[in-house]
Amino acid sequence: MWTAVYVATSKETAEQVKNILIEEGFLVKMQPLSKKAKDEEFYEVMVPEAEAEDAQDVLVSRGIG
Repeated sequence: MWTAVYVATSKETAEQVKNILIEEGFLVKMQPLSKKAKDEEFYEVMVPEAEAEDAQDVLVSRGIG
C-alpha cells in the first residue's frame, strides 16, 4: 500500500520532492490529484506505507513539509 507523504501544488515541486526521496533511497511514485481552474494542479508524492514515517522525517529535516 502506498501512502502520500507530500501534496504539491505544481508538478515541478512534486518532482523535486520525489527526487529528494529517491536520493535518500526510497521507492517513490507521484500522481495527480485534481486539476483546478487556471492550470493549477495538485500532485501526491507517495512512498510505501512502511517507509512513510522515515520519508516524512527526511522531508522535515530538509525543511520541506
